[in-house]
Amino acid sequence: MTNSLRPHGHTRAPLPPAEQPAEPTPASRAPESTRPARQAAAPGAATAGQRDAFFDNAKYLAIVLVATAHAWQPLTADSRVAEALYLFVYGFHMPAFIIISGYFSRSFDMRPDRLRRLVTGIAVPYVLFEVAYSLFKRWGDDDPTHPISLLDPWYLTWFLAALFVWRLTTPLWKVVRWPVPLALGIAVLASASPDIGDDLDLQRVLQFLPFFVIGLFVRPEHFRLVRCRAVRVLSVPVLAAALALAYWAGPRMDTAWLYHRDSAQELGAPWWAGVVMTLALFGCSMVLTACFFAWVPGRRTWFTALGAGTLYGYLLHGFLIKGSRFWGWYDAYAWVREPLGMVFVTLLAAALVTALCTAPVRRVFRFAMEPRAEWAFRRSASGG
Repeated sequence: MTNSLRPHGHTRAPLPPAEQPAEPTPASRAPESTRPARQAAAPGAATAGQRDAFFDNAKYLAIVLVATAHAWQPLTADSRVAEALYLFVYGFHMPAFIIISGYFSRSFDMRPDRLRRLVTGIAVPYVLFEVAYSLFKRWGDDDPTHPISLLDPWYLTWFLAALFVWRLTTPLWKVVRWPVPLALGIAVLASASPDIGDDLDLQRVLQFLPFFVIGLFVRPEHFRLVRCRAVRVLSVPVLAAALALAYWAGPRMDTAWLYHRDSAQELGAPWWAGVVMTLALFGCSMVLTACFFAWVPGRRTWFTALGAGTLYGYLLHGFLIKGSRFWGWYDAYAWVREPLGMVFVTLLAAALVTALCTAPVRRVFRFAMEPRAEWAFRRSASGG
């Protein structure tokens, strides 16, 4: 989810959110007016067949932050404020998404119907959008030699590849004795291992792994804990301090550390710096993610329904973000780099990604995001 500075020329980005347990199909979904009103229940308290408003709200707010951070990236070279906001948001938006992804992967096992959903909901969109983004780069960036490789995710598709791998390993994390320390140890070792390579963006898969494993083991009471009044009050000075730290660190820190896609050696640092930075960033990300969750509303809001479409917003907004770079929109309008221009870019990015999460867009692109593909599976794969 980032438009970043990869030494060998690849630019990739983090995002996106895992879906909650399967929604009813349009044919079986009751009209909105007939559904029971949802109360402001605690996270995890939704009954069977209902979506939890807290998690839909969290995913929508996180995808807005993803889009706005992408829109800020070209402004960071000229604005220290934009750079600080960019670093601040990158400190927690992917960890938040990944923790939610792990939370909704807790029930995953090798049952045929869940394997089928893994294929149709993650693997197929990965293949389709990896090809689509590669073709878009060839055309939009006038780069006819850009490779189409399903083993080397480009731009936003890395998250789908990572989520596929993480979910397949879910049964393993349920049986080991110390899953979170083990996952964190793997992330630390990856950050000091320059020979891992780019296949399936494995550095990101391993360095972001601890957040997914934490998601597997958090419970509803943990989300209730971070949303209590005391935590909300405490989060205000914490977030203010984090913004101040980001402002100070902007000119001094290589932003690529926050992308978790390179080893320390690839970033020009000694191996031990990877160990220190991985642990430090993990701690910062967990604190900021808790502060983010503390302010996510638990009741239904005007944007709650949009949380079901965040995968659409994530994958589709990348074409607009990349198009703005390919066609030099930021260079064509100097006023965009002024303070009011940054406000405009922020509001525009938020509005566009919101539109991409809406029901009409989901209906149009459901063939790619949620294909049924019944022809590809044996009849027994639809049951437990």
